[in-house]
Amino acid sequence: MSLRPLFGLWAWRNLSLLVCLLWTSVASAAERPNILYIMSDDHAAHAISAYGGRLAEVAPTPNIDRLANEGALFTNAFCTNSICSPSRACVLTGQYDHINGAFDLSGRVPPGKQMLAIQMKEAGYQTAMIGKWHLKDEPADFDYYCVLPGQGKYHNPEFRIRGEKPWGKNTFQADGKHVTDAITDITIDWLKAGRDQSKPFFLMHHFKAPHDYFDNAPRYESYLRDTNIPEPETLWHRDPAFGSIATRGADDELLPHIGTSIGGRNPRRSYLGDLPKLYPDEFPEGFDPSNYTDEQNTRFAYNAYLKKFLRCVKGIDDNLGRLFAYLEQSGQLDNTLIIYTADQGFMLGEHDYQDKRWMYEQSQRMPFLARLPGVIEPGQRFDTIIENVDYGPTMLDFAGAEIPATVQGRSFRSLLESGAEPENWKQEAYYRYWMHMAHHDNPAHLGIRTKTHKLIFYYGCNYDGGYRTPPGWELYDLENDPMETRNVLDAPENRDLVVDLKQRLADLRDQVGDDGSHYPKCEAIVREFWDDDQQDREEAVALSHEFLRRRLAELEAGKTNVRTWAGE
Repeated sequence: MSLRPLFGLWAWRNLSLLVCLLWTSVASAAERPNILYIMSDDHAAHAISAYGGRLAEVAPTPNIDRLANEGALFTNAFCTNSICSPSRACVLTGQYDHINGAFDLSGRVPPGKQMLAIQMKEAGYQTAMIGKWHLKDEPADFDYYCVLPGQGKYHNPEFRIRGEKPWGKNTFQADGKHVTDAITDITIDWLKAGRDQSKPFFLMHHFKAPHDYFDNAPRYESYLRDTNIPEPETLWHRDPAFGSIATRGADDELLPHIGTSIGGRNPRRSYLGDLPKLYPDEFPEGFDPSNYTDEQNTRFAYNAYLKKFLRCVKGIDDNLGRLFAYLEQSGQLDNTLIIYTADQGFMLGEHDYQDKRWMYEQSQRMPFLARLPGVIEPGQRFDTIIENVDYGPTMLDFAGAEIPATVQGRSFRSLLESGAEPENWKQEAYYRYWMHMAHHDNPAHLGIRTKTHKLIFYYGCNYDGGYRTPPGWELYDLENDPMETRNVLDAPENRDLVVDLKQRLADLRDQVGDDGSHYPKCEAIVREFWDDDQQDREEAVALSHEFLRRRLAELEAGKTNVRTWAGE
């Protein structure tokens, strides 16, 4: 008897099974949602009207708000390190920065390590990265990329693309365009003609705006022109109990030198010093600050700062309207998980601070809104604590992709689907800012944020244990003092709470792997001042005096760009 007919029958049956499996795989991929991850730069949550902050009425964001109205909004979404490159690395890898290696603005995630792109591709998604990348290495693990070099430019931006030349040499320029418009144009063009329509897409759409300095498209110059922007009370009034010796110095001697200012408080850098030269139309003609009071000067600088910032936000919101309209017109809107967030928050004058980096709420909190009809019930608001290391695994979960064991974050897909916080979900967020006193005079610090309290430890040194500033601890009761105006660390009734939070912070450091081995000299100082006993506090006073002498000598010598984050 010949075996050929039997072999033919076996082959046919197995070929049929293979075709069936392939068809099932393609069909299931088609049923999975597209994923559109939108991230702006420095877009503070309280500058989105859905969050109901002081700017909601004067500068509404209707297209971003649509995601909240038709989906979910998180009030306790936090970055683990409030600075651009490290935050992006956290999202891309699902790891804290002391694990992924992107501690500061020199951070990089090399090809082969770009976890999110790799796992999405393996799950059958076509991947694209468009806009601000701000990591040193090529985004080569994406199927398609078109990214700004470094910070990029607001006008006539140049983009890096894949090509025959080495990374960084294949470029094109979007002549005559504002960067927010150009990024949206590129995304829509890719959605229309650049992608494989047989696959679901995973698209990271990253705006440069509203990173400072805030250069809006010309069409927005009249927007808010005659509006006085609401001010935070803490711009003018610093409670005597706010901060610590770490942020104020002994007897407040470091108030001018810690944290860059809106007005003229900081002699090294302030928006009063920067903005009149950059945006003279936002100030009185022939503006000379010596002709005005400190209060008037601060108000001029604040309004210039906020108007330029909010004009950039207006550009983002309008372009999202364009993007959403295309998705709706093409029938893809309701089969696309849309996430809107930022790489961190931003200080909008609170405590007379500008920029980010701080663990204070306005800087640590990220906006996070998500929409997927039929899966995410509309109008939900969650106070569940999530961190940017959780974003990647959540998107992978929605994609049906594998979440590697290297990922430290955790998916909160079940929360979005059910409205119930997952069992054993984290009850605290970890934070660490490493780039000591760089650019905006923020001391290095670490801390823990629960739903009700925040404990911050400014250990006061750089990677090498140098450029010392006074160490100090701060505790804020977020239920009774949501604006963080009073440090209640030394209140007798909080003695047990401080012990508990310090232990939870120590445990959390162990849990996330921040064991101090990365920079041993720095870790030695962290441990030296952990107890915060009387001897530690006396030494902090001496360090305050020492740093003041150093800073005044630098200013006298005209040294305004000292490399503070490394060396002695």
